Amino acid sequence: MLRPASYDAIIVGAGPNGLAAALTMARAGRSVLVVEAADAPGGCVRSDEGTLPGFLHDTYAAVFPLAAGTPFFSGLPSHAFPVEWITPPAALAHPFDDGTCLTLSRFLETPAADLGEDTRAYHDYIEPFARRWSTLTRDILKPLIHMPRHPGLFLSFVLKGVRSVEQTCRNLFRTEKAQALFAGLGAHSIRPLNAPGTAGVAMLMGASTHATGWPMPRGGAGRITDALVTYLQSLHAEIRLMYEVHDFRSLPYSRVLLFDLAPGQILEITRGRLPLRHRLQLRRYRHGPGVCKIDWALDGPIPWTAPGCREAGTLHLGGTAREIALAERQVWQGVHPERPFVICSQPSLFDPSRAPQGRHTAWAYCHVPNGSYQNMAPQIEQQVERFAPGFTKLILSRRVLTARSLQRHNQSLVGGDIAAGANSLRQLFFRPDISWKPYAFGWNRFRICSASSPPGAGVHGMCGYNAARDALQDIWRIKNP
Repeated sequence: MLRPASYDAIIVGAGPNGLAAALTMARAGRSVLVVEAADAPGGCVRSDEGTLPGFLHDTYAAVFPLAAGTPFFSGLPSHAFPVEWITPPAALAHPFDDGTCLTLSRFLETPAADLGEDTRAYHDYIEPFARRWSTLTRDILKPLIHMPRHPGLFLSFVLKGVRSVEQTCRNLFRTEKAQALFAGLGAHSIRPLNAPGTAGVAMLMGASTHATGWPMPRGGAGRITDALVTYLQSLHAEIRLMYEVHDFRSLPYSRVLLFDLAPGQILEITRGRLPLRHRLQLRRYRHGPGVCKIDWALDGPIPWTAPGCREAGTLHLGGTAREIALAERQVWQGVHPERPFVICSQPSLFDPSRAPQGRHTAWAYCHVPNGSYQNMAPQIEQQVERFAPGFTKLILSRRVLTARSLQRHNQSLVGGDIAAGANSLRQLFFRPDISWKPYAFGWNRFRICSASSPPGAGVHGMCGYNAARDALQDIWRIKNP
């Protein structure tokens, strides 16, 4: 049991947003306690040997386009956050059946030859946001209702972003390959590609390839969590593991209580003590599709047909824009696609510490209906084999995490929903509900700081950072935390 003490802030959940909230509070001189139900901190930012000894896999998140150049992580002192980022030569590759691929890298000019007649259209569309990435993220990684520092850039992003991927592809690109590339970026929304707002996700992902290069931490995702926890403890914050909170009244008193949890979990813990309006808001919150993820221990590198794929940290496997759109639409209709859109990564090509010498690790996932029990390994591996003949012969061991098993491992992944909520246009801009104070609910003491609050999914820490700054301003009247 926890000792009967009092704290300025208690954070329930030690995922990246919970740790970001705790660090923001501790750096402002507040006393902080973090409680976590699991036996290790990190939430979806952890590593393990899930297949064979010596093969290090990232259990959940593995590539971190939003951790570089964004306010929370870039604001950490380098001595306190000694994570070494690896940037592959290409952030992304999208292969095609003719043996070619399109690649995106940190240098915006590199896709010129690949995109052909669509080069100028792509460049003009993405360049303003890629060039001013740090400026852009300071505005878009906040609740929508705020006074942007750069209103022109912010408004341009919002107006373009509310469109659908399919509409943008029709209006912007002439070639099938450019349309497929943009569709793959938009599929990160985990929405049908004709849905409003999906173009905004494609723009964000595309701009980040050129701004950050989609880095990965040397030694695995767990290094990020280790660094955050070590820094937090150096600021005299407390972390308690394997402590499940079933009722918030069992916790010590605190001035503010922040939940790095899904809305349903918050309803359970608050035990009907929230005002009816806020209970209804949290109950209305909707989760989106889940994912089925595979980790592989391999006897060699993936034998991609297109040479450019061997330079990429992440790959989009789905062929044409039409194929990708069909797969994502089927998922929303409750159907498991025969040819799913697959997101794949090969970290050991760039970080030899992930596998024994001469061996490799890789992972991939596809979208599935929420709560799915189905093992999609055959369909996922078929898509990899499609662009890398001979791949399956290299598999030494595999670990499959279905959508349902992901939730068993981490209760915040409701139905395997890695986006922490359906990215409908409403929840893309307003989560958990439409409010000018989206982090506070019930009364000033309660705050949500999970990815079910603005700005949503992605390992950027901004949900926790924003929620903690909001509390510091409201409760302690600190103007610039």
